[in-house]
Amino acid sequence: MNAKPRILIARAISPEVVERLSQHFDVQSNQDDVAWSQPELIAQLQGKDGVLTTGSQTINAELLAACPQLKIVANMAVGYNNFDVPAMTAAGVQGTNAPDVLTETTADFGFALLMATARRITESEHYLRAGKWNAWRYDLFAGAEVHGSTLGIIGMGRIGQGIARRAAYGFGMKVIYHNRSRLSPELEAECKAGYMGKQELLKSADHVMLVLPYTPENHHSIGAAEIALMKPTATLINIARGGIVDDGALAKALRERRIAAAGLDVFEGEPAVHPDLLTVDNVVLTPHIASATLGTRLAMADLAASNLLAFFEGRAVPTPVNQPLPRAA
Repeated sequence: MNAKPRILIARAISPEVVERLSQHFDVQSNQDDVAWSQPELIAQLQGKDGVLTTGSQTINAELLAACPQLKIVANMAVGYNNFDVPAMTAAGVQGTNAPDVLTETTADFGFALLMATARRITESEHYLRAGKWNAWRYDLFAGAEVHGSTLGIIGMGRIGQGIARRAAYGFGMKVIYHNRSRLSPELEAECKAGYMGKQELLKSADHVMLVLPYTPENHHSIGAAEIALMKPTATLINIARGGIVDDGALAKALRERRIAAAGLDVFEGEPAVHPDLLTVDNVVLTPHIASATLGTRLAMADLAASNLLAFFEGRAVPTPVNQPLPRAA
C-alpha cells in the first residue's frame, strides 16, 4: 500500500478541516499558530508533498530549491502575492488560491470600514471612552455623507463589484470605477457603475475604495501625488493589500488634513504598522480581518483542502493560479 502524501498546514485553521485532511493525508498541523521564519518554514517542509498556506508564508525560488519533494501549495486566501508564481511554475509546483468564497463577506467589511471612516466612529468612541464627552454640539464628530455621495472603486473584480452593488442599491451612491480592463456594458449596468480614468476618479470621488491585487506595478500606486488629487473632504479605504498605499505619505496627508480620513485593513510590512499611522486620529485601523467571519474562514480552509485533495487524486484543482511544468520525480 502506498504511503499517504505528507501535508503541512502552516498556520492554525478550523479543526474540522484538519480532521478532513487527516482522513486522506499524513498531516502535520501548526495548530499552535507559530509564525515561522522563512528558514523555519523550509525546515518544516522537509519531506512534505504539499502545504496549506494562509497568505503570510513566502513561497519563492529559494524555498522551492530547498524543498524538492513539494508538489502543491494551497493558499487559504484569494490573494497570492506571497507566491513567486513563475518560480513555482518552472519548478513544477502547483499553486492554488481561495477566491469566491470570501467575496460577499469582504465586500460587507469594506462597506463597514467605509461607514466607520466617513462617520468617524473610531474617533468618537475613543473620545467617549476617555471621558471627554460632557455636552452636545452641532458639529461634534460631524463626518461625511455616505448615502447619495460618490464612491470611487479602484479594482473592479468580484469584491469591487460586490461593494458597488451595496453602494448603488443600498445607499443610492453614484459609483465610478477604475480597473485594468473595463467591465462589459451588462456588468456595468448590473453594478450601476461608470468607468473613469484613475486621476479623474481620484478628483471626483467623495470616498475612494481600493480593492485591487498587489503586484510590483501597483506598489505605492496611491502615494503623495495621488492623494493630492483627492478632495480635502474625501476618505480613502484600503481592503486590498499592503504596499498599494504609501502608508507614510498617507499618514502625513491625514495629519495635515489634506484628506478627511482613511480606513485601513491592510498595511505594508504587516503585522507591523507604519508608526506615523498610530499617531493620527482620523484613521480607522483593523488587523486584516475583512474576510474574518467564522463561516467564511471555514469555507476558505475547505477550498484549500479541496485543492489538495483534487491534486493528489489526480483531478483538476478547483482554483489554480498557474499551470506548472512537470516536476522531476
